[in-house]
Amino acid sequence: MEEKLSFEENMTRLGAIVAELEKGEIPLEKAVALYGEGVKLSADCKKQLQEAQLSVTEVE
Repeated sequence: MEEKLSFEENMTRLGAIVAELEKGEIPLEKAVALYGEGVKLSADCKKQLQEAQLSVTEVE
């Protein structure tokens, strides 16, 4: 089972991926793999934010 990263860890990794892709000095195959990882991380972050929002809403 894959370890679930914290929101902050996801954002840090996503930032690193964006920086590497923006350089434009990587092979296409690696760029595609990084892009796919970034999409997954972005979805994970969105889900974590929605869960946090739901928690806050339930407390109110």
